[in-house]
Amino acid sequence: MKYIIALIILVSVSHVSFAQRKQNKKQKQTTAQQEQKSSSDTALPPRTVVVTSAFAPTLKTTSKINFSAATPLPDSTRPTLEYNIPVQNLSFAYRSPELKAMAENIDSTVHWNNTSYLKAGYGNYSTPYLQAGLSFGDGVTSVVNVIGKYTSSNGGLPYQDYSKMHLEGIGIFSTLNNKNEWSANAFFDNSTQYLYGYQPDSLKFSKEDLKQSFTTFGAKLGLRNKTNNAYGINYNPNLAINIFSDNHSGKENTLVFDLPVSKSITTMLDFNVGLAGSVSSYRTDSVSIDNTIYYVDPSLAFKTPNVKIVAGFTPSWDNSNFHLLPNFTADAKLNDERFILQAGWIGYYNKTTYEALANYNPFIQQPTVLNNSLVKEEYAGFKGSAGDHFTYNARVSFLKINNQPLFVNDTITGKTFNTVYEPSLNDLRIHGEAGYTVAEQFSILAGVTFNQYSNLTVNDKAYGLIPVEFTGSIRYQGIKDLLLKADMFSWRSIPYRTKDGGHKTLDPAFDLNAGAEFAFMPQWKAWLQFNNIFNNKYERWNQYPVLGFNMLIGVVYSFGELKTK
Repeated sequence: MKYIIALIILVSVSHVSFAQRKQNKKQKQTTAQQEQKSSSDTALPPRTVVVTSAFAPTLKTTSKINFSAATPLPDSTRPTLEYNIPVQNLSFAYRSPELKAMAENIDSTVHWNNTSYLKAGYGNYSTPYLQAGLSFGDGVTSVVNVIGKYTSSNGGLPYQDYSKMHLEGIGIFSTLNNKNEWSANAFFDNSTQYLYGYQPDSLKFSKEDLKQSFTTFGAKLGLRNKTNNAYGINYNPNLAINIFSDNHSGKENTLVFDLPVSKSITTMLDFNVGLAGSVSSYRTDSVSIDNTIYYVDPSLAFKTPNVKIVAGFTPSWDNSNFHLLPNFTADAKLNDERFILQAGWIGYYNKTTYEALANYNPFIQQPTVLNNSLVKEEYAGFKGSAGDHFTYNARVSFLKINNQPLFVNDTITGKTFNTVYEPSLNDLRIHGEAGYTVAEQFSILAGVTFNQYSNLTVNDKAYGLIPVEFTGSIRYQGIKDLLLKADMFSWRSIPYRTKDGGHKTLDPAFDLNAGAEFAFMPQWKAWLQFNNIFNNKYERWNQYPVLGFNMLIGVVYSFGELKTK
């Protein structure tokens, strides 16, 4: 019974509690609605609840490589490639030089063969020919060459005889530190000819009266630096002396010195200066002449791989007469050195000495006056190459010449030439040359020079000077032991003065020479030379015809280190 009463009490309490909670809930809702309404009525901000979640760090998404990038657009611009390759062509002289030992530059990287030779032959016109060359030294610190030559002929005309002898020694010596180099040269030269060009030919002269003999002894000493020093200074001083005489008591001594120095200021700018001079003393039985020239040569040289410009003036004294000479030159390389433009305005002297006049015309009389030629030249031209074998060179020059020596026959027999001077003349000179070479197997060279002399004030023509000259040379060595060669030279329109004071021109000259050399033993060669093949007895000087067809034949024997091969 008590359990039933307890259960009834528990149910009643629970009911009351539930009813109370329900009433309280209802009251709360009513109160919330009233507060919301009241809040709306009073425009107060609503209450907000901010919920902050827990922090969870994450990494930023990385960028991925795009392996399918677009191909770049093609570049149509052609790249500029610069090359500086020197022209690999060989240069040869117009005329065939004599076979002789030449001074060789000392170069420790090249093996130098100490060889010598003896060349002998004989030809018509009773022409003996003898030539020898001897070589000494080790080729590293010293080189010495000694050469000698003798020939003579007896022509078909009375007294048309001549003989020539030349001896020369050349030495090059390096100093102990191999930074400087000495060069020395000494020579002896003698030539004898006869004044056979007299007219009328019925005149009688003794051979001794017609003899014209010239003898020269000379020596030269020089020094130059082989390597660049710390100061960028290059030097090449040299001193020379010549003693000249004839068989008529004429004698001339000449001292020549040159002291050039250059200083590198920058890689593109050099300063050059030189002190030079020539002092001559000429004496005969009746004439005594002192002839001097001094000059100082300062200039600036601007150089780049493609352009070289030299600018300066040269103060000079010609026998105490002052002249300021120009010195402006420019070279511009185009098309990888295959085409070079040249231009310049320069001044210089052609010193007139008895020796220089006799070398140009061996039939002159002893001069009584020596006037030096002053030349001012303006020129423009170009040179270069086409392909690997063809080379060319062309130049146009305008020369203003004072005291140009000319040569006229004497008015009695014409057998000698008097030296006269033209105070002023102009020369428009055009020179061109071209060559084609194939290594050392084949070469052909040709040249032409035109001189138009004008504005002469004393003489009617430029007597003795060549207005038009042609030269040519061919060399072929297709076989190792066989050399074929040919030379040609021609000139025309050379004026001369007649006995009555008028003027004429000499007949055109054409001279063709040919020769061959071939080896028939290790140390032996045979040679054959033909001169004036067409037997053209032209005249270089009025009343002096040259020898006709001339043939020589001989052998060459080589010895020295060649024997060991």
